[in-house]
Amino acid sequence: MAAKFDSIDLRILTMLQKDGSLTQRDLAEAIGLSQNALWRRMQGLQASGVVMGSRVTVDLRALGLDLTVFVMIKTRHHSRDWLESFARHVATIPEVVDCFRIGGEWDYLLKVVARGMAGYDACYQKLITGFDFDTVTGVFAMEALLENRPVDVARLVGGRG
Repeated sequence: MAAKFDSIDLRILTMLQKDGSLTQRDLAEAIGLSQNALWRRMQGLQASGVVMGSRVTVDLRALGLDLTVFVMIKTRHHSRDWLESFARHVATIPEVVDCFRIGGEWDYLLKVVARGMAGYDACYQKLITGFDFDTVTGVFAMEALLENRPVDVARLVGGRG
């Protein structure tokens, strides 16, 4: 069961997702808290595991990582040992930025970023090495219409969504 958070906590989380570089002073002012009160709330959010660090959003295209591929995998192997082995393997492939075990027709969904088709092919070769998959297919993103969107927790968790 999810922990209970009040509307101030949810506003803090929403604002931080939109701009993690906000200073405590600016965030406290925007929320209407003192810096000390904000600091205590931030400590509580971190201690509860809701806030798990901070990140910077990088424009991958600017770095030459211009291809995004959603890789779908089917396998006959569904044991916990196989899953753990697969998860360890995928974690060694730097092009794989997200990996999900999914329900439905497919078993796994990976998001891969690469430097063009040759970069993706190199990633694909690493992915299939040592693993017996039934089917591996890739869907190539042409344009990101919405990506890394912050979750409006104030609306979704606060009950106004």
